[in-house]
Amino acid sequence: MILGILMCGAIGTGAPYANMVIRGSTLFFDFSTAGALFLFFLLVGIVNVLLRFVFPVLALNRRELLVVYIMMIVASAIPTMGLTEYLLPMIAQYYATPENDWATLILPYIPEWLAPQNAQAIKWFFEGAPAGVGVPWEMWIPPLLYWAILLLALYLVMISSMVIIRRQWMERERLLYPIVQVATDMVEESRDGSRIPPFLRNPIMWAGFLIPVIISSLNATHSYFNFVPIVPITASVPIFRNTLGLLFRLSFPMLGFSYLINLDIAFSLWFFNWVSKIVVGSLRVLGIAGTEKLGVYGVQSDPMLAHQGQGAMIILVLFGLWVGRQHIGDVLRKAFHGDDTVDDSGEIMSYRGAVFTWIAGAVTMTLWLTIAGLPLWASIATLLTALLIFVGLTRIVVESGLATAVGPMIANSVVVSAVGSSALGPAGMIGMAYTYVWGADIRTFVMASCAHGLKLADHLGSHRRPLFWLIVAAVVISFVGSVWSVLVLCYEHGGINLSSWFFGGGVRAPFEYIALKLNTPTGPNWVGWIHTGVGGSIMAGLMMARHHLLWWPLHPLGYVVGSVWLMDELWFSIFLAWLIKLTVMKYGGPKLYQMTRPFFLGLILGQYVISGFWLFIDYLTGMTDNSVFWI
Repeated sequence: MILGILMCGAIGTGAPYANMVIRGSTLFFDFSTAGALFLFFLLVGIVNVLLRFVFPVLALNRRELLVVYIMMIVASAIPTMGLTEYLLPMIAQYYATPENDWATLILPYIPEWLAPQNAQAIKWFFEGAPAGVGVPWEMWIPPLLYWAILLLALYLVMISSMVIIRRQWMERERLLYPIVQVATDMVEESRDGSRIPPFLRNPIMWAGFLIPVIISSLNATHSYFNFVPIVPITASVPIFRNTLGLLFRLSFPMLGFSYLINLDIAFSLWFFNWVSKIVVGSLRVLGIAGTEKLGVYGVQSDPMLAHQGQGAMIILVLFGLWVGRQHIGDVLRKAFHGDDTVDDSGEIMSYRGAVFTWIAGAVTMTLWLTIAGLPLWASIATLLTALLIFVGLTRIVVESGLATAVGPMIANSVVVSAVGSSALGPAGMIGMAYTYVWGADIRTFVMASCAHGLKLADHLGSHRRPLFWLIVAAVVISFVGSVWSVLVLCYEHGGINLSSWFFGGGVRAPFEYIALKLNTPTGPNWVGWIHTGVGGSIMAGLMMARHHLLWWPLHPLGYVVGSVWLMDELWFSIFLAWLIKLTVMKYGGPKLYQMTRPFFLGLILGQYVISGFWLFIDYLTGMTDNSVFWI
């Protein structure tokens, strides 16, 4: 517990420094929680091994190591893209100018309690404060306390949602959870009494480990000595008369994760991405393009595909709830009637605690959003849509191993498109803008980390209730540490000098979108409704075929995310993994697959470890912008 708390503090304070000052590999952006796995490798492979040789009594056993890792992966979802580096710049209004007229369109509708009010202090936050000024905590603490109410309610809802769903996903549907398999193999105990874990003594794993280590080290060294050659891992080919680019990117982690998943899922992920390319390319050649503006998140190629993907996401979640209706009924009976036939002793919360925490958190968030400016109906619609997207993305990640993913649309865009900006009014649209803090660029969030943590908790025995409080502690520590770190760094260096996205484009994006809608109010987009229905119908057909036709080759998950921009970056690595695994299973069967599996786990671990080491080297040398890993 003590070590986990210290590691969460290190992640909370260190991740913003790595991302904004060193600006190297992005280890805290995605569901893979790459930075946590790097630190876990140091703990398991170096620190704990040395302790077993020198001070065996201080060495951690498997269960203790997993508790530390669970806390670290939860903490990793907070400091950068998950929350803090969006929260602080977004609530500090810096970009209002006479040219964009935000002073008239936006600023009058922002509640004073929602954002800091000192214009000079905000300017220093973005541009750097004079020497000796420091952080004006008295300006930041009041709005952050108000935001903490919303965020704590959100994270409690996420945690309780995963407690409610855990048994359905893990025990009844037996989803794979590929992203945690490296960590579980790392802490496997030796049967021969060796102090070094079997995973770290496997030469096949080290063979895979060395490939990204060598390639990334060559590319990182090139930043220091330009005569060292670069090993390219990306290429692009123009297609459809130069209207699209076919990107070939080799991502070693995605190659590894995709090797662990079912062949039909891997095939469907890259197949539906190709289908979306064919559709978009054909439309562009014909000069047909959607005109609706949905913002910068989700599907970027065409609003038609964004709506269809969102329709598919809705069906995915609703169908999952229908399939799990018996289990959810058991949870509700235990919560409201104390049914003794339902056993919840193996959960980190009682079912009653989880259900009532969910209800209390949802009510709190609804009231908060309403006070912030949204109409009550819009608060409910936005919250339910956001939670549906969170659950759907979490399901996709734990089943498909997509280490980095986003949904086809975000809750803000779904509601605004469905009812029109006119129905929300200026105050409602401003309230919508602030939902970008926690519900827009969701490449990582606490719900997914909690889902992986509960999978790891399977190895902790039956008494798991203390883990709930450790997860909450990880959230709080990471939030406090990252807020402190970002504020200190920004007042010292100036936020716009540290990150062009988090203090530039990412901050302007929600308000540019809202300003556009305020200048040109819109009504309900009925074409969007139609495409949402089309996407939902196709998804329903795919799911029915999946459940009733044994020969059906397409998995529905691929259709949901096939058209999002991140899949354009990942499809090639997934295709390679699918092709290799198909060959292995055809000619070597399960035995050869089990033999080769450590090699692909090594690809994952090697990329994350060498990226972490180069961050440390760049810190010592003062090098910046030396990124050897992105996704």
